[in-house]
Amino acid sequence: MQLKVENLPKQTSRAHLSGFSVFIMLCAFDIESCYDGTMSEVTSSLTGMGADEIKEPLRRRMEQLAESNLYVGTSSWKYEGWLGQIYSRERYEYRGKIAKNRFEADCLREYAEVFKTVCVDAGYYRFPTTQSIEKLAGQVPEGFLLSFKVTDEITLKHFPQQARHGARAGLDNANFLNAELFADEFLGQLEPFRDKIGILMFEFTRFTKRDYEHGRDFVEALDAFLGKLPRGWQYGVEIRNQGFLQPKYFEALKNQGVTHVFNSWSAMPPVSEQMAMEGAFTADYFASRFLLKPGRTYEAAVKNFSPYREVKEAQESERAAIKALAARTGKKRSFIYVNNRLEGNALQTIAAALEILTAGGSGA
Repeated sequence: MQLKVENLPKQTSRAHLSGFSVFIMLCAFDIESCYDGTMSEVTSSLTGMGADEIKEPLRRRMEQLAESNLYVGTSSWKYEGWLGQIYSRERYEYRGKIAKNRFEADCLREYAEVFKTVCVDAGYYRFPTTQSIEKLAGQVPEGFLLSFKVTDEITLKHFPQQARHGARAGLDNANFLNAELFADEFLGQLEPFRDKIGILMFEFTRFTKRDYEHGRDFVEALDAFLGKLPRGWQYGVEIRNQGFLQPKYFEALKNQGVTHVFNSWSAMPPVSEQMAMEGAFTADYFASRFLLKPGRTYEAAVKNFSPYREVKEAQESERAAIKALAARTGKKRSFIYVNNRLEGNALQTIAAALEILTAGGSGA
């Protein structure tokens, strides 16, 4: 499958694509040449492997990538579907059953035996505390990086009609883009653990006309907010409005030294198309999150893929994008995170995509 300019979504301007980028895309994302029919074999072999057999090749590859400043991991880690893959059942069994509380409290330690980073999605739902970060940091070795989604208290323009927002549901958020609150309540908690912190990602849910009449209005507000943030941290911006992927958006991020977070999500163009947009790489590092197949809802993915024991539906285009991103190296740390809801099992997705870069499937 080759990406053609004619097939781009209507919202994606041709002006966003440089001729060089289009040429690269036509070459890099020819799925047949990239995968040569091996991806299903990789996934199949992983499913049948024991924990030690899976963990070691993954561990070696993650270590190699980290040495070149690329950190690859998953979005969250508390999945019992990974037992027998990177998690050992005997660590968490009690009277022949998995002790759920023990598993959720301790499995990060075993996860960190394989990966060098993880995205802490829980940061989106509440401000972190020193105690909560200390607990996480205490389970991971030196060199492991905890990346965070920034609390939605900062990124929601108004509170959606969800029970967790209580009386604030449906109301405007007075703390939207509050740089002082972010510095005090978020960065202030992370500061004691700074050497274990990766990238901090501002995930903006899909805006409506109620929020912004024009995308440029959001870009202006975002630019002002980013300009007030304390320096010395790695920041990323993840948006969910395809129409906002405009030159002015990328320019604002570049001016602030902040990366666009390439994201595979329901209403966004594929990551490969985002990468091909002119100016899309806005900093001397990058971040990406592979969450959902474009066009698929979160609810549908949960229904189709839970409990996430294996890949149910390979997304070859997104695997190719992972491969292309993994081939990039830089002086600063960059990040790739994969979620179970992309294909059914993030471990197998990562292993399959990175198999392309290894010799003989050994992970060496």
